[in-house]
Amino acid sequence: MEYTEQVMDHFMNPRNMGEMEDANGVGTVGNAKCGDIMRIYIKVENDVITDVKFKTFGCGAAIATSSKATEIVKGMTLEEAEKVTNRMVMEALGGLPPVKVHCSVLAEEALHAAIQDYRARLEGGEAPRTDDDADVKYV
Repeated sequence: MEYTEQVMDHFMNPRNMGEMEDANGVGTVGNAKCGDIMRIYIKVENDVITDVKFKTFGCGAAIATSSKATEIVKGMTLEEAEKVTNRMVMEALGGLPPVKVHCSVLAEEALHAAIQDYRARLEGGEAPRTDDDADVKYV
């Protein structure tokens, strides 16, 4: 299995990695088959993603796709970020081996889950969730 230079760079030097205490949107997804779990935190101000972080438990491709997805959406409006697909993440990384495409799907799903969580909090006025009570959505 061969990885591109971009995938290796994002695996070895991940961008935006870590937790976000003041996130106002959190999306957590997992893949039961491979065991990868990905959590994306977003900070939104005036409908723009002003900050984004991730925590991923998984292989190098899962870490790389998380890192690249956070780079892509930082500074985007929510509407723009909702249009980010796994294909966009893969293309930005120069491709992934076929057996690792599911990692890019997790990145897309975690991002979209964080946006949905943000919108649900706006409607319901919920307090930010912590890692302990954020549900994992398995895809």
